[in-house]
Amino acid sequence: METATQTKILVVDDDDHFRETLSDAMSLKDCSVTGAVSAKDAFSSLSTTKPSVILLDVQLPDANGVDLCRKIKADKRYQGVPVVLLSAKFTEPADRAEGLLEGADAYLSKPVQLDSLWEEIRYLLDRPS
Repeated sequence: METATQTKILVVDDDDHFRETLSDAMSLKDCSVTGAVSAKDAFSSLSTTKPSVILLDVQLPDANGVDLCRKIKADKRYQGVPVVLLSAKFTEPADRAEGLLEGADAYLSKPVQLDSLWEEIRYLLDRPS
């Protein structure tokens, strides 16, 4: 089980305000947050650090977040890293089911409640491997 001070969060979202808000909120929980604006940026970040959890927008400028989730989960280095998909547009049960079937550990709708997001992150990090 990780402690909050060890938690490294990778936020992959092209919305600068959303990334900054999440970064500010998670820093209050003693988490370190790295931001990426695209799938390309996400892979660049993943090549240099292994996050504790990845928060991944479904709609990125250069990729579908569900496809990106599948690619991340297919890489042995990141199979154990929880991925939380986030979407403002794709919020139907079928969208959630697709995301979860492609390897996401959770699928949350935007706007996301920060307390609920933190509870989900803690749950994912505290569960047995």
